[in-house]
Amino acid sequence: MSADLHCHTRLSNGSLGIEELITLAQKRGVTTIAITDHDCLAGTIRGAIIGKRHGVNVIQGVELSGTDKSNGQEIHMLCYKPDFPDRLEGLCARSRQIRKRSTDFMMLKAAQRYPITPEFVAKCASGSTTRFKVHIMQALWENGFTDKIFGDLYTELFGPDSKNSINHVPTYEDIFDVLKQIHDAGGIAVLPHPQRCKNPKLLDELVAAGLDGIEIYTRSLTDDEKATFKKYAAKHKLLTTGGSNFKGLYNREIISIGDCDLPDSCVQELLTYKSRKKKSERKAAKAAEAEADADATAEAKPKAKKKATAKK
Repeated sequence: MSADLHCHTRLSNGSLGIEELITLAQKRGVTTIAITDHDCLAGTIRGAIIGKRHGVNVIQGVELSGTDKSNGQEIHMLCYKPDFPDRLEGLCARSRQIRKRSTDFMMLKAAQRYPITPEFVAKCASGSTTRFKVHIMQALWENGFTDKIFGDLYTELFGPDSKNSINHVPTYEDIFDVLKQIHDAGGIAVLPHPQRCKNPKLLDELVAAGLDGIEIYTRSLTDDEKATFKKYAAKHKLLTTGGSNFKGLYNREIISIGDCDLPDSCVQELLTYKSRKKKSERKAAKAAEAEADADATAEAKPKAKKKATAKK
């Protein structure tokens, strides 16, 4: 089995349509994928149908936006296999609107420096459920102001250390609320890009709040980082997942779907996670019930002995 559990389509910040993505997966021998568009679940329903025609198993997923309120950093959370995906629609709609307002602000700032129009940026974002920085960059590229999406101009406009930055960091819902809403929807919560967390306590706090897994098998992690997070996952009994974060034209480097070293065992653990968790919870409940019965019996014995002594 070859799998990629982190892929984007044109519905968010990818450049390929759903069928194009699935066809590419089939051609590359990737038999299982998860479509994880930003704050959008629409692609997975259609993707599952198209996937069957191409022999590709499409796992339902979404990459949700959140904010670490301790420092204002944007943090994403992957949700897999939600039992009640409709419960996430409100969160997705709110996040898309927040992102659109943020991107529109940057778009207007860019238009003050370069003769591009909001209408042209909207054309570049055609098919997406909202607008992203890459759509601004595509408009600048197509109008002849740069020869690539991720280059010197991108660094100038959006780089954290740029004096000419127009970057605007949106404030989404608290990442812990996002985690709770994933679980309320019956989904599996996995933290992607764990190495990007600026708050060193965040991962521990998310685990304490019920985080189910972390994304490890991805080219964005160094070998040392991967080894560190593997040990962390084993210690805290977390799922480990991985993916290419494929976006087609909008990837920063040359990368294609399936370009990750995700073991088959990790995919199987994800697919069986909820059933195993329910089984474990039932077992724990029975053990607690048995312990409570044992305590009640132990407590009843002295009382019975006292009653027998009193009768004598």
